[in-house]
Amino acid sequence: MARLAARSTGTAPRSIDVARLAGVSQKTVSRVMNGEQYVSDDVRRRVLEAADALGYRLNHAARALASGRTQTIGVVTLGTALYGPASLLMGVERAVRDTGYALRVVNTMEGDAAGIAGAVDSLLDQGVDGIVISEPIDEEGGANLSLRVDMPVLILGAPPPFAASRVVTAGLVSHQLAQAVTEHLLELGHTTVHHLAGPQRWYAARDRLDGWRAMLAAHGRREPPVIEGDWSAASGYAAGRRLAADGTVTAVFAANDDMAIGLIRALLEAGRRVPEDVSVVGLDDIPVAAYVTPPLTTVRQPFDATAQDGLKLLVHAIENPDADPIPVDNPPVNLVVRESTAPPPNRTTPDRRRTTDRLRETSVPRP
Repeated sequence: MARLAARSTGTAPRSIDVARLAGVSQKTVSRVMNGEQYVSDDVRRRVLEAADALGYRLNHAARALASGRTQTIGVVTLGTALYGPASLLMGVERAVRDTGYALRVVNTMEGDAAGIAGAVDSLLDQGVDGIVISEPIDEEGGANLSLRVDMPVLILGAPPPFAASRVVTAGLVSHQLAQAVTEHLLELGHTTVHHLAGPQRWYAARDRLDGWRAMLAAHGRREPPVIEGDWSAASGYAAGRRLAADGTVTAVFAANDDMAIGLIRALLEAGRRVPEDVSVVGLDDIPVAAYVTPPLTTVRQPFDATAQDGLKLLVHAIENPDADPIPVDNPPVNLVVRESTAPPPNRTTPDRRRTTDRLRETSVPRP
């Protein structure tokens, strides 16, 4: 079909104009533009081509008046370039495209005790239908706890900071990821595992600390003193200088990959080989993790799957307020075994592979 041509009339095109140009009813135009089913591919193509030729866009304001919804989802997230929060936000932005909803993002700032409250108020003023909380920091002062939100709220990885009419959650809890890392190192034969933790104001950092601690206790192993970093490679390097001076250290779990990379650099500078003398594991599987020396063993976070599952739950809660939550599968824990881990110096295992990544998936039951 040749591309439809339309003359500019100087006024905004309406759905009836699209219907005339496409040779269909106005109701059919509405069905196509709202993504409804039971429209043939040929009719859908004619309507979309007509709309494109006329420059027609769905009138979201009119749709909101008719449905009582704005078809908009708000997101509260920390304004940071750190890999985890930024990747999760990108996953939400990709996933929302398949829902028919628009997205409005409000960033909070670290250190602002009223950040979440202000961000939620801003989104409520804009008339969103649901809210995603992807806020990784536990702000002091309890300013957020007095909030009451009368709409569905999706929590990604952190406890609800306020009361809501309906709360849904998605994603693995970080302590499960930390348990998988710690167990991997213990299975290699290390008598204990040291931990380079993230800043403890972060929910994920506390969860990873708890997971590490719980796995050591489950195996009856000694718990070494914790070193706290700030997620940066520089803090990992500083921790590595301290740990390199302790000849009893044979395994370290760093709470993220950046700190693990800095830690490895310090160990190597001090003459401690990785993994022959000290095994190191990170968490996140950042893009560079496979290309550092040695390639880093880490846990791959399912950011896109978490976002997709979460948006599915949230849209269902928005559009079916009285229905039960839909079931979603819990993503597996993906431990990516590379060359930064090995048995301790006094032990060897014959099946260790040094040249390829190995992906170990562990299904974790949904709590």
